[in-house]
Amino acid sequence: MKDDVRWVRKRPVVVATMELQPLSVGEVYDWITGAGGTCTASGEGLLIRTLEGTMTASWGDWIIRGVKGEFYPCKPDILAETYEDAAPPAPEAPRAP
Repeated sequence: MKDDVRWVRKRPVVVATMELQPLSVGEVYDWITGAGGTCTASGEGLLIRTLEGTMTASWGDWIIRGVKGEFYPCKPDILAETYEDAAPPAPEAPRAP
């Protein structure tokens, strides 16, 4: 069984995040829905439809927009352990017809 373990490293991909707070819930909601995501306000924060189903984002959680445009919540301690600040990616150049 031990020989079946495969070790991998996450690729360095820049993703967008927003922190969910009571005063930012409208801005976060607009960001998600404006990009085609689905979420609903709740007393605890936001219910976000993710690739794995609906997840609750609580106050203080970070909302991540993944590489395929999907949204999902991330606890602050996990964000701190897994991600680091980065510059926004350069816009893609238009493709020739």
